[in-house]
This record gives sequence, structure tokens and C-alpha cells, in this order.
Amino acid sequence: MRSGLILGLALLACVAVAPVARAEEAETCQVPASLLSTESSLPKVADAVRSGRPLEILVVGSRSSTIPGSQDAAYPARLQAALKDKLPGATVNVSVEIVPKQTAEEAAGGFVKLLEAKRPTLVVWQTGTVDAMRSTDPDDFRAAVGNGVTALQNAGADVVLMNLQYSPRTETMISGSPYLDNIRAVAQEHDIPLFDRFSIMRQWSEQGDFDLYSAVHGTDLAKRVHDCIGRALSGFIFDAAHLGPAQQN
Repeated sequence: MRSGLILGLALLACVAVAPVARAEEAETCQVPASLLSTESSLPKVADAVRSGRPLEILVVGSRSSTIPGSQDAAYPARLQAALKDKLPGATVNVSVEIVPKQTAEEAAGGFVKLLEAKRPTLVVWQTGTVDAMRSTDPDDFRAAVGNGVTALQNAGADVVLMNLQYSPRTETMISGSPYLDNIRAVAQEHDIPLFDRFSIMRQWSEQGDFDLYSAVHGTDLAKRVHDCIGRALSGFIFDAAHLGPAQQN
């Protein structure tokens, strides 16, 4: 079972899915607006754009934030391109810190040094999958995510949490609900946006827009869905920072 789970997650590393893509892909990148809305804000992002400072975004992720051999097509690069389109007068830089096979506690333990080196305006933190695979105690997981968010905020960064991927192949192998619930709880406690990747991907699967069950996923499909998630995340960040025309340079 564990080997099958790892295989399923490895395959999904090339096919993270989300909404809002190019016009020609609009029909396959549609999800309810409720999955892309948040009442929490990103004040440091707004301030950087308003003052003309570079917008530095750090994605703390795993293999699901990459496409082997095609990093320009992976969602962090597509996020950068989409934000540059939305903010033509701003300098936008998106970098990626890959932390494979790390629990939330292990990742959070390195945040102080990481942010001293990177000094991002915004950190997008993907978390939950490894803890679910290892059956980390949900209360310990919640505490670790909370401590990580506090460390990021104390270092001066805005934070967006991104939850687990959805996979119909692995859903019966691990119990993701406690981790999804605790990520949401931490986001609410700290009043930070949650990009609900799990629900977005499940919507995609149920609509039949992308085949997330198949064991065979080509690079072309990976590029399409990474473009979708990058564009969706750009809109999510843009809206959470309230970057209307009056705040853009």
C-alpha cells in the first residue's frame, strides 16, 4: 500500500491542478469562485506593489511545484508570468525552495535561516502530504504549521498556506481530512489566506477535466495544468492583496 501511495504521489508531482488558465483553456480551468476567495489579506504584498519595491515571492514546496526538465512551465514560473501581466509596472520575482520528504515540523525548523537568506515579501507554503503519509499526530501537525507560520510572519513575510493535493488513487490509502482541517484552522487562527488546492483538484477530477487517476501523465498535460494553477494562484494573491487599479503603479 505504501509503495502504491508513493507512486501515486510521484505521478501527481507533474500534474498539480487549479483554475483560471488561458482563454482557450477556460472551460477546463473553471472552478467555483468560492474556492478562490478569501477574507484574509496580504498587506505586505500590497505595500510592496504600492511603494514600487520588488515583489519577492518564495514557494516552499515539493516535487509538485516542479516539472522535470521544464521549470519554465512549472506553476511558480507561470505564477510569476501571470503576476507580471497583472502588474506591468512592478518587478515580480518567484523563487522555489524544494523540501522533499519533510514534515511540517522539519520544514518549519529551517524557516528562520531560509528567510534570512531569501527575505521574501510573500511565502507560499505547501504542506500536509508528508505528514499524512507518515500519520503524524494531527495535533502535532497543527502545532508545527502554526509555529511555521509564526516564524514566517516574525521574519516579516506575508503567508499563503497551500494544502494537500487531491488524488483519487491515493485517497483510500491515507486519511487527509485531519490535516486539511488543521491547515484550515491554522489559516483562520492567523488570519492568512488558504489556497485550497485539494478542493480545486477534486473539482477538476469530478468534472472530468483532467484524468487524475491514470498512471500515465504526459509533459504536455503537466504544462497545461501547471499553467492553470499558476494563473489561479496569481489571481488569488492579487485579490487577497486588494491590488485594484488605485494600488498599482
